[in-house]
Amino acid sequence: MANGQRRLRPLPANAVGDDIEVYADETRQQKIATLHALRQQSEHRDGVPHRALSDYVAPKTSGLRDYVGAFAVTAGLGSSDRVNAFKKANDDYSAILLESIADRLAEAFAERLHQRVRKEFWGYAPDEKLDNSALIDEKYIAEGHGIRPAPGYPACPEHTEKGTLWQLLDVDHNAGITLTESYAMWPGAAVSGWYFAHPQAQYFVVGRIQKDQVADYAKRKGWTLKEAEKWLAPNLAYEPED
Repeated sequence: MANGQRRLRPLPANAVGDDIEVYADETRQQKIATLHALRQQSEHRDGVPHRALSDYVAPKTSGLRDYVGAFAVTAGLGSSDRVNAFKKANDDYSAILLESIADRLAEAFAERLHQRVRKEFWGYAPDEKLDNSALIDEKYIAEGHGIRPAPGYPACPEHTEKGTLWQLLDVDHNAGITLTESYAMWPGAAVSGWYFAHPQAQYFVVGRIQKDQVADYAKRKGWTLKEAEKWLAPNLAYEPED
């Protein structure tokens, strides 16, 4: 448990532009990873900011010490063997039921872990009192207790960022979850993502982005423009050149 709790400690981090630098320790001299964020570009009404996840981490230039977190959980280890056994026995109902239960348990595990991070491991919301319905409705966000966005979802839609998460937590070894070539998680009944504790943090949709941001993202990731366009294809607001 002691080792597990150490892994649940926040990672020293600061924002540099739309990136988030993660450091080895509190000296913040050794950068061990960079999280790459995307910023909304669609038209907003006056007073509504164009958000990026890096907005929820203190800029390096501020001199403030800030943090992020990462997690990966699964309830699917060994389930594929049982699902295949059910299918071979022509018991599709049990196969579907097992997959559904594993998916729900993984989501519940992720929700419970985030709750313990808020109340115990990081301890910035020790007095939070939410029942199951309130947790499912993510009422803790309205109380300013943070978010847990996942790579591949609307606030950080680019899937290869999971590779950085896997590197930081050594997920293959510690949780038995692997990534496919397309960055899907295996077993499928798994949830992974980042922790942001900023009191104004909220979920948002990056949406469509223009070529200038794609080019900037490619530069930050060390990619060619075509590589960036490939991974960001669902979010492109333009037709890439052949």
